[in-house]
Amino acid sequence: MDFSKFLADDFDVKDWVNGAFKVAQKDAPGKADAHAATLVMKLQLFIQEVNNSIEESSIQAVQNMPRVLRDVEALKQEASFLKEQMVLVKEDIRKFEQDTVQSMQVLVEIDQVKSRIQLAAEALQEADKWSTLSADIEETFKTQDVALISNKLAAMQGSLAMLVDTPDYSDKCVQLEALKNRLEALASPQIVATFNSLSIDQAKLFVKVFGEMDRMPQLLAYYYKCHKVQLLSVWENLCQSEASLKQQLSEFYDTLLSAWHSQLQWSSQVFRNPYEVVTVLMIQTLSAMVPSIPECIAVELKRCPGEGRLDTLLELHQTAANFSRSLETAMQPHLADCNLLKVGELVSCVYAPYEAYQLQYGELEETNLLIQLSAVPLERGEVLDCVLELTHSVQKVFGLAAAAVDRCVKFTDGLGVCGLLRALRALFSKYVSDFSVTLQSIRSKYKLEDTPASEVFSEDWTAFQNSVRIIATCGDLLRQCGAFEQQLSNKILGRAGRFLWEGYSPRSLSGLQEGVAERRGQKNPWQEYNYLQQGNMAEYNNLLETLYSLKEKGTGNSSLLAETRASLTRLNQQANQLAFDSVFLQIKQQLGFANKPEGKGTSSLGESLSEDLPTFSLSPQEYITNIGQYLMSLPLHLEPFVTQEDPALELALHTGKLPYPPEQGDDVPELENTADYWLGSIARATMQTYCDVILQIPELTPHATKQLATDIDYLSNVMDALGLQTSRNLQNIVSLLRAKPAEFRQTAKPLPRRLTSTIAAMRGIE
Repeated sequence: MDFSKFLADDFDVKDWVNGAFKVAQKDAPGKADAHAATLVMKLQLFIQEVNNSIEESSIQAVQNMPRVLRDVEALKQEASFLKEQMVLVKEDIRKFEQDTVQSMQVLVEIDQVKSRIQLAAEALQEADKWSTLSADIEETFKTQDVALISNKLAAMQGSLAMLVDTPDYSDKCVQLEALKNRLEALASPQIVATFNSLSIDQAKLFVKVFGEMDRMPQLLAYYYKCHKVQLLSVWENLCQSEASLKQQLSEFYDTLLSAWHSQLQWSSQVFRNPYEVVTVLMIQTLSAMVPSIPECIAVELKRCPGEGRLDTLLELHQTAANFSRSLETAMQPHLADCNLLKVGELVSCVYAPYEAYQLQYGELEETNLLIQLSAVPLERGEVLDCVLELTHSVQKVFGLAAAAVDRCVKFTDGLGVCGLLRALRALFSKYVSDFSVTLQSIRSKYKLEDTPASEVFSEDWTAFQNSVRIIATCGDLLRQCGAFEQQLSNKILGRAGRFLWEGYSPRSLSGLQEGVAERRGQKNPWQEYNYLQQGNMAEYNNLLETLYSLKEKGTGNSSLLAETRASLTRLNQQANQLAFDSVFLQIKQQLGFANKPEGKGTSSLGESLSEDLPTFSLSPQEYITNIGQYLMSLPLHLEPFVTQEDPALELALHTGKLPYPPEQGDDVPELENTADYWLGSIARATMQTYCDVILQIPELTPHATKQLATDIDYLSNVMDALGLQTSRNLQNIVSLLRAKPAEFRQTAKPLPRRLTSTIAAMRGIE
């Protein structure tokens, strides 16, 4: 029977019993009771056996205990003895140190003396070695073996290092330098041949030789000179060719880029710092070009007409930018291995020829834009042609502005934003001025300034229709100006925003220093190049303030072209005034008949007709009926304002202000409808002008008074038909005209005194 399961940690009584009975059922089915009795007996026997085993173990442990105690006591005594021995050893060591300290001091001093003697011996050996080497060096030079001579000179230099304190040390230094010069002169033809043939083994030998002599700068000078001459000869040949300067520069930059890759590959096998070596080669080549790039650019610009100078500069600058990007791409993976100061110097060499022009970008762009604008005609012989030119000019002028933004980004990398804004303001200012002059010319052609009283009344709406087109053009200008300003803000912040660092404040000088430190921390001279910060700090500060303002306010709320928007608003007002005057011209002409005594005037009629005729027998005169018919036809011509879906026209009409606004306190629902607003303004202008004309009549006969009142009543009826109110002034005048002489004073009491006195004088009432 297996009793090992009783030792298991997860022993379960039920499982064990069930398992035992399952086995019994298989062997003898139906004898569970007998199996249980047998199982109990076996367990009792096992328990008895375990008890006997425990009892035997206990007896054995009790018997062994005295022996264990004796062993423990013995171990304790031995530990105590060991402790005593360690104390004795410690005491012996302390005593030994006290007895030998003086002897050790003597040994140390003896060792120091020995070291000094050895140093002196070595110095004497080196001095003797210097003498030997000095005597042998001439024979060594006769061999013309550069490696052997170099070894001798290296040994002499090692000896000289030990002779620093000797009296003739400086003379020995001069002598050694002279020997180095002789070796360099001896090796120079081989060095030049090595660098020209790009022999790696020979170059490594010279690097070792010149490195041991501490003359690596002189060896590099040979390297630079050899390859610089080759590159400069390429430039010289290009300058003598018939190719354009742009093509010459492109080919030379391609040559430099090819040289960069080939020389870097070669230098990596020869020099310890190949990137710095090839960078310096590029710097020296660009600095030694004859003729220099600035001279070539100046000559090229003299040949260009004024309008082509900026485009020429842009093309030439683009060649440098392409070369710069290619070099940056080549350097980028290994920028950590480069000398960043030298890389920064190389970046400056590439862009330096254009720096003076970049600093003048604002003036160059302004000149360029004004020249291009002069080619955009606005004034034509016929009015319709003028209107068409004005309409077409909108796209042209904003096309010029958009092209200027692109040029600014390409030529100045966003740093010329302040100059760009000045140029754009000058462009729009000149354009608005030309537009305004054209509007004045159109006014002259329509003769809006003088109002001759023509006998023939004719409705001509051509001037008004053309004026509406001009208003729509002004609306297009306002709309496109807003869109362009938004795009300009986004482009400026997107391109030049990288120059604005976190934490910048326009009023913080420390912030400016932090920004410089932060930009230096970027460790990429190609991205850090900033001609404006070096050349015009005041302009750079203005740029930062502009960028800060855009970032704080948001590009949607920028005021970059606030002056331009204001001038366009004034221009729109001028166009609205033109349209208004073109409509009102016919009315002004007819109102001119109201105070004329001849023909259609009021005074002469009073002499020929009876004063006692009833008022209803009088008819309105022709001038006022012409005005009434004209006003009644206005809604038809103003209808396009309502029905025409033209966002530009709608913007211009809402932005513009018409003369003769509603009187204070009047109910004016017309403001919600553009056509009604115009109709109301023209009607008020008619009534106001009519009042002014009436008050200039010197004298009214009784009949003329009745006739004038009839004319005013007719005009009031027209106003009612149009849904408009008659002005208070006109109502007051008609009241005073209808008042009988006896009742005049009573009627005049609540009315303005100046008006009543004028009407009284006209009627001859005291």
